[in-house]
Amino acid sequence: MRILLTGGSASGKSTYAEKLSLLLPPPHYYIATMEVMDEEARKKVIRHQGMRAGKGFITIERPKDLGGLDFDEAGTILVECLCNLLANEMFDREGRMLDVYNKILDDLEELEKKSRNLILVTNEVGSDGYPYGPGTQAYIQLLGRLNRAFAARFDSLAELAAGIPLVLKGELP
Repeated sequence: MRILLTGGSASGKSTYAEKLSLLLPPPHYYIATMEVMDEEARKKVIRHQGMRAGKGFITIERPKDLGGLDFDEAGTILVECLCNLLANEMFDREGRMLDVYNKILDDLEELEKKSRNLILVTNEVGSDGYPYGPGTQAYIQLLGRLNRAFAARFDSLAELAAGIPLVLKGELP
């Protein structure tokens, strides 16, 4: 089963994704894509690690190149989240933008082949109408394009609002 979870910031996506993941067969892999660049990011990573503690997740800190991951056994893979992954892949250390649409599609297709279940967390962006600069606008456009591609390809799609999943496609376990 392939599940895409979307929603706004702090809508409960991560908490719900973890609960949902644990309903599916083990082993439970948690791929954390946040690249720790500053103290704020470090604190967020520590908070998320604390939330997962004792739940039985095998955590893999991997900010990019997810297609190259190998697993001892196929299980349920939770990718948290597409937004961080895209930013990590799209912008190099000098701030140049790279064309990574196909790379991300290919990398996540590789994960699908290596799993029994894949849960992908993303954000709903671009609906605020704010006139962002060119780099941010390019990011928003590409994330929207990726979200549409995964929504079309995956079995289930749910949007989280205040922690409540609104199923838009398929069914959730």
